[in-house]
Amino acid sequence: METTPKKPSELHQVITELQHNEKEISRLHARRMKLVAEFCRRSEVRRGLPEQLAMALSMTKHRAAATIATAETLTGHLPKTFTLLEKGSIPLTVAERVRDAASWLPESKLPEVDNLLEHTLEGRNPTQARRVANRVVAKVDLEGHADRARGNRGGRRVRLRHGNAGTASLAVNSAPVEHAVAAFANVDRLAHQLKASGEARTLDQLRADTMLDLLMGKQLGGELQARCYLYLDAMTYAGLNDKPAELAGHGVIPAWLARELCSGRKTVFQRIITEPRSGQLTEVSDADYSATGDVAELVQVRDRECRRPGCTRPASPTEVELCDHHDGKPSSGQVGLCSADHHLQGVPGWHHGLAADGTFTVTTPAGKTHTSTPEPLHEPRTADGASPTGSGRPPRCRCA
Repeated sequence: METTPKKPSELHQVITELQHNEKEISRLHARRMKLVAEFCRRSEVRRGLPEQLAMALSMTKHRAAATIATAETLTGHLPKTFTLLEKGSIPLTVAERVRDAASWLPESKLPEVDNLLEHTLEGRNPTQARRVANRVVAKVDLEGHADRARGNRGGRRVRLRHGNAGTASLAVNSAPVEHAVAAFANVDRLAHQLKASGEARTLDQLRADTMLDLLMGKQLGGELQARCYLYLDAMTYAGLNDKPAELAGHGVIPAWLARELCSGRKTVFQRIITEPRSGQLTEVSDADYSATGDVAELVQVRDRECRRPGCTRPASPTEVELCDHHDGKPSSGQVGLCSADHHLQGVPGWHHGLAADGTFTVTTPAGKTHTSTPEPLHEPRTADGASPTGSGRPPRCRCA
């Protein structure tokens, strides 16, 4: 069925409304930047500011830290760029590219960058803004720009980003360009050799598989081993249902992938016991390779990730003060925290508490209280053992 084309005047109206909408969004972003900068200015202790903002605005700690840096730089050192944002002349993404390009400059040079960019940003998309900002920054401090290139190479690191449906991305950031190009050429050469031998996989798949094989040591006649935690229902493992499982640190994966991971030669199973009505962990059995069976093991299985609300980093058992004291005397319990959130316990204004049921409470210097409870290992079950939603994952296997 053919549709009648919209009249040019109608399309013009829609586009005009979109442009007005984007301007209003930019103004709101500018307002948020002001509030964030004011929050930082009034805070007596700098440490822990990203965590406070992350919990208050439901964002990641990384994003909160970037928001703070952008807000303080724009409002304090790039006033003309910030004015463009306030007027709705540029989107926040363009302002962020300016901030990123000038982030390494001394504060004394930022006004010059701001002046040179004032009449060049409007109408540019983020990629164009990044390029023109980098050119201006290099012009302002040519020698520093060359030194920055050397320094960037020292910041190389590996990043793991979890995706959806059993996938993840692995990348080396800020690698020396000659090494990155040479590494890709080597992987590409090996992939083409495999393709020429009759491989059915695509070149993209072969490049990815070849790189992973190299990293895991398969090309050297062996394979590096790592421990990961997989939670799945025993019936799923037996192939009697297809309920999803969970890979710790990643999230839900399909049943077929869970069974494939469990079929490895190095897989070790460990029994865990849950309280049926809540799905909460109550006991962990000893594994064949471990005879600890202590509280730390139970905490590690129960919490899996950092318990600070919003944090998804791997956790280690940490001593915290119990919310409920006996005989008026402080006592402690264990909860899973990442190293960064563990160290916040010693920062003035931060208070952590743990209730007997595992509820973890964080009170920030701003007086805001955030709580988290242990995620059930399976959905609450009725008296006959059935799960109301038909999903569950009490047993666990360790894939080495």
